Amino acid sequence: MASSSSSVFVVGFLVALLCLSLWTASADTVETSFLVRNLTANRLCQNQVITAVNDSLPGPTLSVKEGDTLIVHVFNRSPYNLTIHWHGVFQRSTPWADGPEFITQCPIRPGGNYTYRFNLTGQEGTLWWHSHVQWLRATVYGALVIRPRDGQTYPFIQPYREDTILLGEWWNADPIDVENTALASGGAPANADAYTFNGWPGDLFNTCVSNNTYRLDVEPGRTYLLRIINAALNTQFFFKIANHSMTVVGADAAYTNPFQTDVLVLGPGQTHDVLLTTNQSLGLYYMTASPYASAVGVTFNGNTTTGIIAYQNSTQTTPPILPDIPASNDTTTAFAFSSNLTSLVTSPFWSTVPRTVDENMFVTVGLGLTPCNSSQNCSGFFGQRLSASMNNRSFVLPSQVSLLEAVFRNISGVYTTDFPDTPPLVFDYTNLNNSFNQSLLFAPKTTSVKRVRFNATVQVVFQNTALIGVENHPMHLHGFNFYVLAQGFGNYNPATDSQNFNLVNPQERNTIGVPVGGWAVIRFRANNPGVWYVHCHLDVHLPWGLAMAFLVDNGGTPESTLPPPPADLPQC
Repeated sequence: MASSSSSVFVVGFLVALLCLSLWTASADTVETSFLVRNLTANRLCQNQVITAVNDSLPGPTLSVKEGDTLIVHVFNRSPYNLTIHWHGVFQRSTPWADGPEFITQCPIRPGGNYTYRFNLTGQEGTLWWHSHVQWLRATVYGALVIRPRDGQTYPFIQPYREDTILLGEWWNADPIDVENTALASGGAPANADAYTFNGWPGDLFNTCVSNNTYRLDVEPGRTYLLRIINAALNTQFFFKIANHSMTVVGADAAYTNPFQTDVLVLGPGQTHDVLLTTNQSLGLYYMTASPYASAVGVTFNGNTTTGIIAYQNSTQTTPPILPDIPASNDTTTAFAFSSNLTSLVTSPFWSTVPRTVDENMFVTVGLGLTPCNSSQNCSGFFGQRLSASMNNRSFVLPSQVSLLEAVFRNISGVYTTDFPDTPPLVFDYTNLNNSFNQSLLFAPKTTSVKRVRFNATVQVVFQNTALIGVENHPMHLHGFNFYVLAQGFGNYNPATDSQNFNLVNPQERNTIGVPVGGWAVIRFRANNPGVWYVHCHLDVHLPWGLAMAFLVDNGGTPESTLPPPPADLPQC
């Protein structure tokens, strides 16, 4: 009885603390709290217990100004291990706050707490936060909006109003159970039962609940800034607004040259800031997010999630107008969008592209197999387990200590620094005839990282492969933005494709969709000491091993030296 009373008191105290601190801002410090616990939600005609932050789906939007320090107290009252990753935040001098489980920290155990502290200098735009433990981020996510500091303005027309849109996925099941079932069988996991628009599936799904489709009320003749985030686990989206065009002005919290379009393409992890001018007749117009499913022969949920643009004084006598939905395999449209964005070089945070490359890497990314335990019946091809790799190394997370702590404390036996600059075997990477060549499908399971000196310029060619199948892979780099120098289809040819590098105003991102059956070239300066995860942001591929990490050495000054861990860093 005493234990029960104590639990009630703790939860009550945390809720009170949450109410008091939800937005406490003084000078350049913004402080808030995340209470993470079970929540019963109903999206598709049945109750489902989910893990949520502050009893909401999505979780709270964090609004800060460039240069602010953000402090977030996380109280894990869920039944699962937990971390929070601040997707796209550089974490300069705060690598312990990056958040991926067993990369920069051990998880916050159920009942545990941890406080994330970091600065947001040199970044403006739309980022987001999410759990980085298994599939918990299916419901543990929210927006992070960084506006210009006082006295500064956007490098585009001042919008009349701003709004944030988070696209997601919903299972009528516990996402952790969905993932664990697939990992136990060695096969692919169940697809999402719905896609969501700010937490709700929308009118085109049977939700058994009316009036829960997200609605944005607008005035005619105004310009709105929409911040659009793809928080889905495993789905890339086409985003459209019926009868309206959009002007892209930002991507992954980096300003772009204005780019007018009637469709956006967002891979999981990517964000776009767009200006919308409400120049149509009074009425209701659907916003839609439909799947871009590039993998041939792979089942997916083909439905569309919706929100509504509602002009002031409109009456709903007819259903909202639907846009033309792109075909789910419309790679031509996807590539045309993603390859035509360029950076705004007059942005206060723009830096010119480094011309001298110190580390030149050619990295294959794709699926594969790993042997099935002799006592099991596995559901992957040829009776094996599905796997994935980069340069024929299938990444395995440590389990007893994080990589960053192993580096800081010089703990041996946790990782190796032999991640290769090139694949061990040269073959016709995108030839579909190699898809089931078993001599190419098996990669060793390792925890290998690539070590680079501080301030080195690193260039990576991500080369897609046709192993098992070809699809677009959204590759995410923690701790840095990178320049996207070029993208293309087929096998990368350094002699000819390097001639097309954009070294003047390439788009700057933290997540890039490597084209289906193609390649992308990125370049970045490793000016941030620590261990920085690189992985596919299709979460189905992450436990299979489609990842690696960069270990960036100290730079020789206090500002460029890995700091000690905070006192409350969770222990394994």
